[in-house]
Amino acid sequence: MKFGTSGVRGLVSELEGRASALYTTAFARHLLETGAARAGDTVLVGRDFRASSPGIAATCIGALRRAGLSPVDCGTVPTPALALYGLKLDAASLMVTGSHIPADRNGIKFYRPDGEIDKQDEARITAIAAELDEGEIDVAPGETPDRSAEAEALFAARYAGLLPKGALAGLKVGVYQHSTVARDLLVQVLEAYGAGVVPLGRSEQFIPVDTEAVSGETIDLLKGWTKEHGLAAIVSADGDGDRPLVSDEAGEPLRGDLLGLIAAQFLQAKVAVTPVTSNSGLEKAGGFSVLRTRVGSPFVIAGMLDALQAGKTGVMGFEANGGLLTASPFTVNGKVLEPLPTRDSFLPVLAALSLAAREKRPLSKIAAGFRLPFAAADRLENVPVEASAALMAHLRRSDDNLAAFLAPIAPVSSKSDIDGLRVTLTDGRIVHLRPSGNAPEMRCYVEAETEAAARDLLSLGLRLINAWLTDRTPPAERAGA
Repeated sequence: MKFGTSGVRGLVSELEGRASALYTTAFARHLLETGAARAGDTVLVGRDFRASSPGIAATCIGALRRAGLSPVDCGTVPTPALALYGLKLDAASLMVTGSHIPADRNGIKFYRPDGEIDKQDEARITAIAAELDEGEIDVAPGETPDRSAEAEALFAARYAGLLPKGALAGLKVGVYQHSTVARDLLVQVLEAYGAGVVPLGRSEQFIPVDTEAVSGETIDLLKGWTKEHGLAAIVSADGDGDRPLVSDEAGEPLRGDLLGLIAAQFLQAKVAVTPVTSNSGLEKAGGFSVLRTRVGSPFVIAGMLDALQAGKTGVMGFEANGGLLTASPFTVNGKVLEPLPTRDSFLPVLAALSLAAREKRPLSKIAAGFRLPFAAADRLENVPVEASAALMAHLRRSDDNLAAFLAPIAPVSSKSDIDGLRVTLTDGRIVHLRPSGNAPEMRCYVEAETEAAARDLLSLGLRLINAWLTDRTPPAERAGA
């Protein structure tokens, strides 16, 4: 087990029992050692709808109680709702979720009373876990009172009054419910603003929906539903409800970084912190300053804190997956939206739908109006971490290796190594190669002048990655052999 960009994750078979008790105990000891919690303090526990999540959550509850803390069960709630509740109570929390990854995997996200743990916390928790792993670990599960209703009510209240009354009236919106913990709250919040909501695709079996690399199967569902029901949009979220999915009236998903741009303008933000994987056109289109970071909410949060310490106001952040974070208070429609420095799917959904309703234009036209470079992203799944690391080490070893690898596409003009390798080609196209930080996946992000060109570039990029991983020989070298 190890920390990635969003908590500790692994196969269910590896996380259940000992590992979940081990890391939860380490988290508890870290809280007590640093003074972030005292003996007897409340720690909130939430979970997603994976079949393994209730059992892992029960193990975490037992471990927290044995560590001298007072766990509180918050049930199946969106991660941002759990984090908001923790901020209100000044309580630490943990969320049992694997987000968008397959159901045979799961994870745990950890929060201090003031928000997400940072990389220093991760390092200390890992060190404590290593010390504990040398001895016996009690894995007995625990039970505790359920306060999920309070967490959900607080989160719904956050977005009540953010838009004018009836702001979404006349807008017919589908909510792809699948197995996201946000499914009922999304319906509730949208209906409160007058939207005509059509629930779709509710599932009692966990469905891994990746909002950053939406599968062809999911897109087919969205297209079919928009046509069948005459929808202006379909909205959804990933498994733990912290990453949004918004499709236009034709069922085409809007890019997460475009949703971040729309939300930044909705908030009238002055500073937006976003990873290097977000669209390169943001600096020109936004009307706000952009600070780039590595991929992962801990890095975005660190960037937001740096901006605040530099005296900046109106600071928010977003990731290419659409998850939006706020570091400053924002006033919208006369309502003060307090900071929530963790990924949230609800704010970008409301920002996009309210823009469509206010301008009375389809989302496809709104998206095209921003004139961002066309971007696409996808991943190769079940790629061993060692294999993706070997590829990245090879490409970083020399410019010749990188040039040879990309030779079937175009010559290299420049590169950035902030997080993975982001390469600008001589024809202006962009190819970004990056191993996932929390799953056995190799990701590829591209930008090009047209949608068709972006998709072709993405397909070629994935083929080159797959070919190298297959025989550990760069395609250009193999072709010349």
